[in-house]
Amino acid sequence: MSDEPEVLSRPSRQPDRTEVTGPEQTDVYDVWEPDHARARGVTVGLVHGGFWRPHYDRAHLAPLATALSRDGFHVANLEYPRTGMPGGGWPGTGDALLARVASVVADTDLPETLVLVGHSAGGHLVTWLASDDRCPGLHGVVGLGPVVDLGEADRQHLGNDAARAFLGGSPDEVPDAWAAADPARQRLTTPAALVPGEHDDVVPPSVVEAYAAGRPADAPLTTALARGADHFDLVDPEHPAYLLVLAEIEELTLR
Repeated sequence: MSDEPEVLSRPSRQPDRTEVTGPEQTDVYDVWEPDHARARGVTVGLVHGGFWRPHYDRAHLAPLATALSRDGFHVANLEYPRTGMPGGGWPGTGDALLARVASVVADTDLPETLVLVGHSAGGHLVTWLASDDRCPGLHGVVGLGPVVDLGEADRQHLGNDAARAFLGGSPDEVPDAWAAADPARQRLTTPAALVPGEHDDVVPPSVVEAYAAGRPADAPLTTALARGADHFDLVDPEHPAYLLVLAEIEELTLR
């Protein structure tokens, strides 16, 4: 399709294995392994975006997974249920992703050090996992064009009010769901690096700016603007933004 992002046509190799963790079609993650001589001893877990809707799944991050494995990381590309799918919506999506991360942590063939990289809605989910001591086995997270402030996303009607569809109503209709799901209302307890794209008109940099403005000075947060990048450039290994993503992952592993 001509209106699909270029990253969907990027070359990628098949995963080395796929792990099924439960009965639903979304209870699964794919693993790419690096060349043994280049292995860094770090697992990168990828969490895809798509405004929590079924249209995009983990397949569109296969080029990024391929590139990261080539650069020495073990990669686990995680799936999760989205709005309208069995187990999807709130709180099912969050609970399912927590379970998927637990499966990756328990995978003895993957290195113990785990950094999650989430794109768009996946950036929301990994930052949520990094909040309120929700995922103690997590070393750090990178959010790429992340929907980290649900209130700001709602004010801008991002994704045709995707947050309302995901949470089951407006902030006035389901206030408990909004409070429980919004990283902007919670305490960041795991190091996070947020990377908005300079030219992102899907999740504008103002969403990250709103989130960062609400953090205390001692929050374990860094932000870095990807110059010249739009929303999907952030997960395209052939775009210069990939080098920034790589640097943010490496920086987290040094903490």
